[in-house]
Amino acid sequence: MIMEVLRDVLGAPPVPQGSWEREARFVSAAALRGTAEPPAEAAERLAVRLRAVPGVRHVDVRPNGFLVVEIAAPGEIVHDILAAPLAVPLPEKDQESGPETNSVAPWPDFPRTWDNPGFVVRYAYVRAGAVQRWARDLGVPAAAVVRSGLLDGPFDRAVLRVLAELPSRRDSRDPGWAAYLERLAEVYHAAVEHASPIPRGDEPPSEVHAARVRMGEAVRRVLGEGLAELGVAPPGKI
Repeated sequence: MIMEVLRDVLGAPPVPQGSWEREARFVSAAALRGTAEPPAEAAERLAVRLRAVPGVRHVDVRPNGFLVVEIAAPGEIVHDILAAPLAVPLPEKDQESGPETNSVAPWPDFPRTWDNPGFVVRYAYVRAGAVQRWARDLGVPAAAVVRSGLLDGPFDRAVLRVLAELPSRRDSRDPGWAAYLERLAEVYHAAVEHASPIPRGDEPPSEVHAARVRMGEAVRRVLGEGLAELGVAPPGKI
């Protein structure tokens, strides 16, 4: 679990940096916190430990003491999310979602159009569940882990980049769940449309499809937990 190891070394989750279209990088200010030694020395000490972590490709120490850590297989984040225990319980609705009555909901349930972020988020949660069912029906093999290199396309990496924010957001005093869920839902919808997790036409099921379905499971987990954090019951269907 790459994120857990990075957290153990740094004392707090690092924050993803950049778009991740090419390199999957995190930045950490761990060397500036709670130490009597100069930040540059603390950063070099941490860098030595980080370079010994399996899955870490490169560590750069900036003059200001910040650490930039590049990981080799960003798809591991999917496994990290799904292997972790649920942060909050997810009360499922068994029937079609009705009007939202919870006054703390950050956005309304209606109208159910792409202009309503509430619909975009709820639909992404439902869509990820539907993708799992369609994948099983079409013979997409189940993926216990995501093999390195399978999620290297730009739309897949965009989803991984947003998922990588989850640990640092959970540690934040103001995680900004609503805006975060909106961003995650948007990149997931784009990935489903442009990098399909299910075979199309005569296309045979592949490991790439399986990896994308697995990534969708992680998206669904994060969206469900985020909705629950906001006091919104994740819908069973829309």
